[in-house]
Amino acid sequence: MSSSQEIDPLTTSEKIDRSLRRFLPRSLWGRSMLIVLVPLLVTQTIVLALFYGTYLHLVSRRLSSGVTGEIMLVAASISMPLSDDLRAQRLRDEGDITRLKLCYLPAQRLTREGTNHIFGPIDDVFARTLRQRLGRPFFVEWFPRQHVVNVMIQMPDGILGILVPSKRLSIGPIWVFVVWVLSTSVLLFVIAGIFMRNQVRAVRRLAQAAELFGLGRDAGAIRPQGAREVRQAAVAFNRMRARVNRFVAQRTSILAGVSHDLRTPLARLRLSLAMLPTKGTVQAEDIQADVVDMVQDLADMERLIESYLSFARGEGAEKPVLTDIRSVLDDVAVAAERSGGRVLSVSGEAGQEVLIRPDAMWRALNNLADNARRHGGDIRLGVRLTQRWVEITVEDAGKGLSPERLRYAEERLAAGERPGSGLGLTIVRDVVQAHGGFMRLGHSELGGLSVMLSLPR
Repeated sequence: MSSSQEIDPLTTSEKIDRSLRRFLPRSLWGRSMLIVLVPLLVTQTIVLALFYGTYLHLVSRRLSSGVTGEIMLVAASISMPLSDDLRAQRLRDEGDITRLKLCYLPAQRLTREGTNHIFGPIDDVFARTLRQRLGRPFFVEWFPRQHVVNVMIQMPDGILGILVPSKRLSIGPIWVFVVWVLSTSVLLFVIAGIFMRNQVRAVRRLAQAAELFGLGRDAGAIRPQGAREVRQAAVAFNRMRARVNRFVAQRTSILAGVSHDLRTPLARLRLSLAMLPTKGTVQAEDIQADVVDMVQDLADMERLIESYLSFARGEGAEKPVLTDIRSVLDDVAVAAERSGGRVLSVSGEAGQEVLIRPDAMWRALNNLADNARRHGGDIRLGVRLTQRWVEITVEDAGKGLSPERLRYAEERLAAGERPGSGLGLTIVRDVVQAHGGFMRLGHSELGGLSVMLSLPR
């Protein structure tokens, strides 16, 4: 492709979409009101069209047909040659019957034909009915203020004048219906605007709370308001805020615990270095015990730092896969035995696959096994599958915890805090919670501590 080739122009739909965006409102409230306004206008337009095109036209045609029939009877009764007295008598009689005001202008000719137009289809319908059924020249003049219609018909020797009350041709003031339609539309639009403003206010409050929380100015939990979806978003935000605050509190507690947990081995190292001779000849056998102690202190520091790093890394990057949970326990048992522990048994049926993060679960179980090795030496591992849960148990033969300390540790774990000076149980708790499960502490039949991990299947 040459560098001089031009970029393809926008398609017609993209141009139309871009043009419409310039006129569309950008706020949620404006677009919501536009969604309400457009169907409302279309509906009212259809109503007016049906009223004028169907109902009003039909009623006007029927009324015009009735009045035209009476006019035809009057015109037929005086169409033959009559004396003036007889014609006047018939006009009086016909007027009393039809409730029309009749007059006759002899030797007169019409200067205009048709009708003077007024608002609405009534005049056209009446004129068309007269033209179709009467068969004579005529002129219809409407007087809206006087509420009468003057119909002048050309007769052979004069003009027949008829005054018709306009209420006999119309169904009522048209503007009443128009005002009613417009007023209801405005009322509905205002009510919709009030409701939409309340919904938008809840969304704005949620957006403002999220913005402040992102800037580090936590304004507290927001009260769920508005529609169900907006309330769900507010509840989800409050839960996210609590999780983030708990996460920050945990990390802050970990950073604060670094200096505390490393202070003891550092102090022992400093003391051991201070006790070493600085003059003369030193025999290796004389400082062998001090070197062993310093190496142990370094190992303790390395273990603590590794625990901190493992806790800080988290387990979010690893994807859950179907894993044989019994094989994970076997790997943990092998690692525990290499570290100097003694695994009494590993119970559980092999081949049971569970959706877990294998590396994270291995790290959690290895922490439990390491704690059991250091406190009791003897370890027992087991797994049991129920209908809904996978229950993994790690037991040791140590001294265990008193009921008060056990209850205290469970309360701190439930509150998201460290139950002791180490991070082993804290790391295990985070891994289990990331899998959607929970952890329980208890007394082991071996005499020490029992830790049960319950994971959903």
